[in-house]
Amino acid sequence: MSGADIADWRPEDDEFWRHTGKRIANRNLWISIPNLLVAFAVWLMWGIITVQMLNLGFPFKPAELFTLTAIAGLMGATLRIPASFFIRLSGGRNTVFLTTLLLIVPAVWTGIALQDKTTPLWVFQICAFLSGIGGGNFSASMSNINTFFPKKQQGLALGLNAGLGNFGVTTMQIVIPLVMTIGIFGAVGGGSMVLMKDSGWIFGKILAGTPTYVQNAGFIWAAILVPLVIAAWFGMNNLLPISPNYGGTLRAFGKIVYLYGLAFVVGGVGLYLYLPAPSGLGLLNMWVALPLIVIATLGVMKLAAFGEMKGNLTKQFDIFKNKHTWSMTILYIVTFGSFIGFSMALPLSITVIFGFQHVPDIAGVMTHTIKNPNAPSALTYAWIGPFVGALIRPFGGWLSDKVGGSIVTQVISSVMVAASAALGYVMLLAYKSAEPEQYFLVFMVLFVVLFAASGIGNGSTFRTIGVIFDRVQAGPVLGWTAAVGAYGSFIAPVVIGAQIKAGTPEMAMYGFAVFYALCLILNWWFYLRAGSEIKNP
Repeated sequence: MSGADIADWRPEDDEFWRHTGKRIANRNLWISIPNLLVAFAVWLMWGIITVQMLNLGFPFKPAELFTLTAIAGLMGATLRIPASFFIRLSGGRNTVFLTTLLLIVPAVWTGIALQDKTTPLWVFQICAFLSGIGGGNFSASMSNINTFFPKKQQGLALGLNAGLGNFGVTTMQIVIPLVMTIGIFGAVGGGSMVLMKDSGWIFGKILAGTPTYVQNAGFIWAAILVPLVIAAWFGMNNLLPISPNYGGTLRAFGKIVYLYGLAFVVGGVGLYLYLPAPSGLGLLNMWVALPLIVIATLGVMKLAAFGEMKGNLTKQFDIFKNKHTWSMTILYIVTFGSFIGFSMALPLSITVIFGFQHVPDIAGVMTHTIKNPNAPSALTYAWIGPFVGALIRPFGGWLSDKVGGSIVTQVISSVMVAASAALGYVMLLAYKSAEPEQYFLVFMVLFVVLFAASGIGNGSTFRTIGVIFDRVQAGPVLGWTAAVGAYGSFIAPVVIGAQIKAGTPEMAMYGFAVFYALCLILNWWFYLRAGSEIKNP
């Protein structure tokens, strides 16, 4: 045992909670939140970095830059699978400390790579690959916080951890454009590059010809991470009733590195088989690659585990025998999958759809290469949707505590069906217009509605999981659903990017609307119809 270990933990005991538990739980929560926030920022920073790489004239095509957001998204989701089981295997404090510490590697490496336009694409792809660690942190963080609070307060606690943690998306989208305007790291941070195209930040447009320190997009997070890992080490706790056999700090670290290493191998092989040449072999369709990676990750973890870790994993794998694990996984794809996927895809989508005039050439073929002088900057507006979605997530948890999670999920899913269909039509109009900016306001309003609905749904689905499952299984289920939902960060950029390339971006949103409608039926069948086994959890 270490000083961070707590052997007696009874959050459902009102007297224990008032006199002891509440103080400890809140301390762990408020250290967890900024650690998770920066993890999100490092994971999703490629959505902004790729836009600025285009503006600076890095020698990559938009399709190649979309691979960076896709790689980060896929690895963040894949790493959530082993991270779902870390808390029981290694303890909460140990897990949060090490997984946050590891983020310094992609943050620093990305800063170094961005200092030179001749850096090859594969280096950026490795950086994006490693930044997926930040995505994995979410499952471990939510599993951990779930164990600290009584059931009646889990909706709000999980909503705060996830909602404020999700502010990493907005924080990143505001901070990166800001820090790129000045050389805050001096000579150590390297020199500037000159914008070849207009860029922007939260306060408006930045004109071409302006010096830009794009490398600060990586370095800034390394600087912020240092005090956060110190706070996690000295301020957080391992709950021994939840992690009874973690085996000491170094052994706990070894389990995390070992299981992450297995997931890295599986994810790397999957990406190599999926990505088109020259990055990979291009053998697998996305819809084939994703389930294969998930199944292979689980299989390798189970086969390669040994000793006490094997028995522990086997016990936690019992969640897959429960049908509600699968129904809640699908519903969480609707909410968090949409939130994170649109967060990744929105900046580059704004740039491609509204940054160019869409006019026919002399042969009548529609072209999308003429720069739009009235284009809105993605870096000025892309943060708004994720900001609203993250801000409203705790409200979704609180509201679900009051009226029931499944009712809230049903209402927001209905809203998402309508908003997605409408957004598809607006994208259709914009992508066939010589003046696409005339549709930008409606485009952004509809996206904000989607983000708000998905944010509320994030809180409602997690609250539902906390009610359906007992304390031992709820943590792994929260982590697992978060893992699968996070594949939205891979699916949305790929689907939207492919449809933009095909000249039909609206089809992506129509497809999402159909999926949301099917999930409306699923939620009603399992949790709202008269004969449902569990009524409105």
